[in-house]
Order: sequence, then C-alpha cells, then structure tokens
Amino acid sequence: MLDVFYLILGVGLLTVGGNFLIRGALGISMRAGISPLLTGLVIVGFGTSMPELVVSVGAALSGQPDIAIGNVVGSNIANILLVLGLCAAITPLFISALSLRRDAVAVMASSCLFMLIVLDGSLSWIDATILLSALVGYLIWAYRTEKKANMPLAHVLEDEITEDEVTEDEITQIAVKPKAIIWTVAETIGGLALLIAGSQILLKGAVGIAIGLGVSEAVIGLTLVAVGTSLPELTISVIAAFRKHADVAIGNILGSNIFNLLGILGVSAILQPIAVAGRVITFDQWVMLGSSILLYIFLLSGRKLSRVEGGLLLLGYFAYIAVSYIYFPN
Repeated sequence: MLDVFYLILGVGLLTVGGNFLIRGALGISMRAGISPLLTGLVIVGFGTSMPELVVSVGAALSGQPDIAIGNVVGSNIANILLVLGLCAAITPLFISALSLRRDAVAVMASSCLFMLIVLDGSLSWIDATILLSALVGYLIWAYRTEKKANMPLAHVLEDEITEDEVTEDEITQIAVKPKAIIWTVAETIGGLALLIAGSQILLKGAVGIAIGLGVSEAVIGLTLVAVGTSLPELTISVIAAFRKHADVAIGNILGSNIFNLLGILGVSAILQPIAVAGRVITFDQWVMLGSSILLYIFLLSGRKLSRVEGGLLLLGYFAYIAVSYIYFPN
C-alpha cells in the first residue's frame, strides 16, 4: 500500500510541477521578447513533456533502463490508443491537412527511426545524437511550414499544446498581462523542484510495485509509469475534446509523441547509455509503430477520428495491457 501511495503522490507532483514549469517558462519567454511561435515549438513543447523527461532521465541515471525506455514507449502507445481513443469517444476529432501530412507522418517516422537504432539492443550517445538531430530537423520543418502558412497562434502551437493553450484568447491574455517576474521565476523553480521530487517518488513506488507483483520493471514502466506521466496530455486532450477543440486534442498527442521519442530518449541516452529490454524490441515497439500507422489510416478517411474508430483504439489499448501482463510479465 505504501508503494501505491508513492506512485499516486509521484504522479500528482509531476502533474502539478509540469503545470507550474510550463506557466513559468511561458511567462519568462514573453518577458524576454521571444516570439510566440518559437515559444510554442521549443520552450512550451519542452515543458509539456517534462514529467516523462525527468522520469526517464532519473531512471537511466539510477540504473533502471527498463523504466526509462518503457516510460517513453508506453506513453506513446497510451497517447494514441488510450487518450485519443477516449477523446474520439467524446467527440469526433478532426485534423488539419498540414498536421496530417507533417506531424502524423513525423510520428510514424520517429517510431521507425527508434526501431532502427535499437536493433543492437541499446541506445548509445551516437544514437542519442541522431535522435536529437532529428528533433531539431522536425522543429525547423514545423517552424518553416507554420510561418509559410501564416496560421493563427492557436494553430501554430498545435503541435506542442499545453494547459495554457486551450484557446487563442487564453494565450493572448498571458502574453498581454504577464505576471510579476518574481512569481514567474518562483513558478519555474518550484515546478522543476516538484518534477524532480515527483519523479523520484514515482520511481520508488513503481519499483516497489514491480517487486511486489513479481513483474518486471519493463512492464511497470510500459504501463503504470507511462500512464502516470501521460496524465497532463490526457487532461489537456479530454478538456479540449469537451470544448470541441478537436485539433488541439490531436495536435497535443502528435507533438508529444514526437518529442518523447526524439527528445526524451535523446537526452536520456546522452547522459547514460541505455539497454533496451528484449520485450520492447520483440513486442512493444511494434505495438507503438502499429498504433501510429493505424491512427494515420483512420485520419486519412475524411481527416477525422470517428467515435467508432476511437472505440477501436480503446479496445486496442485494453488488449495491449492484457497481453502485457499475461504473456510478457517478466
């Protein structure tokens, strides 16, 4: 029970810390005169994936590579099958033509790149450099295509959406009425501190649960930890779906999945080479790729995700969890 408490507490701290850090970083960038476009693509995009980043980096440095890799791969699977499935069940989700041909394709390409570089069973600093270079390339591509399209701010930030970006009015209000610099800095520092503390508590609980249930850390990382660190994305997308901001719900997930694979694993492997669990190579990475391909196929039909298709994604996630615990417990 204590390990379950640690897990819940860690998820809570990660969620609150991520929210504070995003608000603080956005406020500082506005005061520094950084363009809203660059803020959305880089600073806010980094902030929204901080829970996953802190957990994966902490796990890698603590000698728990299965959680580091499982957190990212599991989060990507949960984002598509669970989060988008749930959102589509609430309301049909539409996607812009630009996001479909750029971001949805980038998600599939990122998954393929990951699968290629882990063929040897590990992520080295060379692999990390490739991943981070690919992320920089994607950001440049996104920046140029958005600038060329001259889209409104709400759509410009579509790829890396956060709690502060549900509507254009909310973003404009933040930009026009910045908070006091002391409060902004305090939010940034406090958010980072909560993220660090939350990641350590969550890891402690997750490892304890894994030992208690007799399952591997890889399984815990791919399921419990992955869903826990994806709670911010889940919250944002569900709220967006209820508010009929379908583009926000999809854009949030696509951007998050790209950053998870290229950015988080890149940073983690730069700091510490990571061994990849055998089950990830033989099973989970294929589920991740298959999920991204299935999503792309669904979105091609009228550039939307229907309620029926959302239900199929949800069923797919439940099936994935069942198979994970029944056939790959270790």
